[in-house]
Amino acid sequence: MQQASTGRAAAPHIASENADLPAFIEQDYARYDRESHAVWQLLYERRMMTLRDTGSEVFLNGIERIGLASDRVPDLVDVNRRLGARTGWRAVGVAGFIPAAQFFRCLAQRRFPTTLSVRPRSQLDYLPEPDIFHDVFGHVPLHAEPVFADFLQRFGELGAAARNEQETEALARLFWFTVEFGLIEEGKGPHVYGSGLISSHGDAANALGPACERRPFSLDAVIAQPFEIDHFQPVLFVVPSFDSLYRAVEELGARFAS
Repeated sequence: MQQASTGRAAAPHIASENADLPAFIEQDYARYDRESHAVWQLLYERRMMTLRDTGSEVFLNGIERIGLASDRVPDLVDVNRRLGARTGWRAVGVAGFIPAAQFFRCLAQRRFPTTLSVRPRSQLDYLPEPDIFHDVFGHVPLHAEPVFADFLQRFGELGAAARNEQETEALARLFWFTVEFGLIEEGKGPHVYGSGLISSHGDAANALGPACERRPFSLDAVIAQPFEIDHFQPVLFVVPSFDSLYRAVEELGARFAS
């Protein structure tokens, strides 16, 4: 879910109450100055140095499909034109953090809340609130993949309708170990796709290194696995494909309905 742009994901919190959608704001692209574009370029090139080898092909293809460029802040009009033609998703501007129930209602409508500001150069590695680099670079490329797009919409539906603590905990763990810190088997080994790994060199290096136990993905294993947010993850899960994610969220929905 929407999180601080620290490279370390915030704990998923899924509210069960109904809520209206947040107030969306338009991106005033002309307000991005030379420094904003320079910071975007620095962040982009720094992460892509390793993601070209360690990032999921789906993520790398998604960057091209939604038209992200290394040298300028993305224009959401262009991003959404490309993204909408593929999967019907849109990145929509918000002023900052929004209530969890609103966030998941947005996902259920294929809208991804996106902070529009660019972090200052003095806070490249730590920022207590979201920014456009984390939200668009870290999340949105995967929304161009039809199966992942379907998974995320279905997850939003379940998140917005969570009825009790047990459902909330299961959803939070599934979100954490997939959307935020997910790994996928590609080629000769696991690659990163979760936004917490995409946006953080340290977390991604840990995820692929010897200190992290990488387990095969299963719904039961994931929802039984607790997590903590203030250190590198000791256990992560590797999906064989995004089809596994969609089957998992459908199974979870069936369990909630039974």
